[in-house]
Amino acid sequence: MTSAEQLLTTRAPKLRKALLSWYQKHQRDLPWRTAASPYRTVVSELMLQQTQVATVLPYFNRWVQRWPNFSALAQADADEVLAAWAGLGYYRRARLLHALAKEVSLLKVLPSTAQAWLQFTGVGPYTAAAIASISFKDPVAVVDGNVVRVLSRLAGLKTSFVSGAHAVKRVTPLANVLVDPREPGNYNQAIMELGSQVCRKAAPACTACPLKTFCASKGTQAIGIPKILRAKGRREIVHRVLALRDGKVLLRRHPKYARRLAGIAELPLAESLKFKPSLPAYAVRRRTVVQTTYEEHIHVPASQLKVVLSDGLIWVSLAELPFMAISGPHLRWLGEFVRRGKLV
Repeated sequence: MTSAEQLLTTRAPKLRKALLSWYQKHQRDLPWRTAASPYRTVVSELMLQQTQVATVLPYFNRWVQRWPNFSALAQADADEVLAAWAGLGYYRRARLLHALAKEVSLLKVLPSTAQAWLQFTGVGPYTAAAIASISFKDPVAVVDGNVVRVLSRLAGLKTSFVSGAHAVKRVTPLANVLVDPREPGNYNQAIMELGSQVCRKAAPACTACPLKTFCASKGTQAIGIPKILRAKGRREIVHRVLALRDGKVLLRRHPKYARRLAGIAELPLAESLKFKPSLPAYAVRRRTVVQTTYEEHIHVPASQLKVVLSDGLIWVSLAELPFMAISGPHLRWLGEFVRRGKLV
């Protein structure tokens, strides 16, 4: 532990007080806070992984209205769950949440420690700490990208981290020392809120920060801390087919054993239909998944395709599209094509 980190630990009581006082006045009114429960915490934390709050809000509200607790979600059909998640991306989270609900619904008493929550399907250190600290006051720190940024700047860490996971591992001991033992849930939410709203990546609002007197990195010094090395991204071009027949569009549902998009439908790849484009694409769209940017060329066949419904191929009516488990970008693009009149 560096001298700056040691100084922070000695000033921990004052730091906690300043942070919690700020949070009490400035916290956002979010539905998983105003009506907190272990279930709502689990749902919100899984939805918020790699997804912004503004995007999550409507999904969260619809989700808890439809499935208000673990038992209700456990009884849901897997396809319904995936369809309700459509648009949030990273569909593995939906499957893990569904599996977790099935496990938890069998218990008479919910576990109260982060260590116990780690035993469940899909629950990692971050989610376990969030559930246990917010719902059961287990004094364990939640460490996400926001917390890494805040603590790295407070301690003036100028180390280059090889990855986000490496940065989390480095600051977790300090985070666990600083967490408020009496109000760990509020403290964890407060420091994440601070990172999101004040100690921002590119434009930190240092003058408005309640922890500025504790910070070793102020103003322009804070920008660039922490320094996390990113793997170089790659680009890939794919060709897809927008085939129409009797008011229906052709989709391909990924098999259940698929690693990333199991059970999710998308426009089929041209090669899977043995379709060779002879004209320019009707539309070109891009999306990034992890470190890969896909440039998707969407082609409309000049004549009707001969399609054998195998290997996950299905015809879906336009009325069914909003209720299908379709990948977010493809559902959005299909909606755009409908508005253009292409799918009428």
